[in-house]
Amino acid sequence: MSLEIAERITRAVGAVVGLGTLTYAVVEILRSLHRPSGREERGARFALRIPFILFGTFLFVIAGALLWRPLPIGDRTWSTAIFLALGSLFFFGGLVLYLWGMRTLGQMFGPSTGFAVRLQAEHHLIVSGPYAYVRHPMYLAVIATAVGSLLLYRTWATLLFAIGMFGLLVRARREEKVLEKEFGTIWQAYAARVPQWLPRLHQR
Repeated sequence: MSLEIAERITRAVGAVVGLGTLTYAVVEILRSLHRPSGREERGARFALRIPFILFGTFLFVIAGALLWRPLPIGDRTWSTAIFLALGSLFFFGGLVLYLWGMRTLGQMFGPSTGFAVRLQAEHHLIVSGPYAYVRHPMYLAVIATAVGSLLLYRTWATLLFAIGMFGLLVRARREEKVLEKEFGTIWQAYAARVPQWLPRLHQR
């Protein structure tokens, strides 16, 4: 199989799996909004509403379609091979980590934004699965997937997507403040034991 064919197949599979994961995530977010809420920041009832979630998803898809233009990068055989290998690793690995994190959260999964955080009623702290290794595996997964999409597709849409997803670093800090208020010393002990983004080679 030639490198060009391998890249085309990988991109096609990535598009199907990526859009499928996005659809699944949106459905789960909408389902979570019907569950009773617990601690939430001011503005959560306004920002985390179904119309805004759907509208934001619609804008995301439309912007991606409009900006789906190739970046002015000259591809050579060696660079294409590197982009394909690293892009596949980050993209598909990120999607697997995201789904693992969502499954681990279960009923505790819910939406948040950079402007508002909401916890579920009777929320309990999840420390198993990928959360035993890093505190924000799903955000790490989105960042990895975004970087992978940039390497695989090399469009203006994926470039802006990759840059924008680093805003999750800010959202993570906001969530941690809410979690610390909710769980106090339990959260502090967890945060001291588990790194925020990159797993330790040797767990404590």
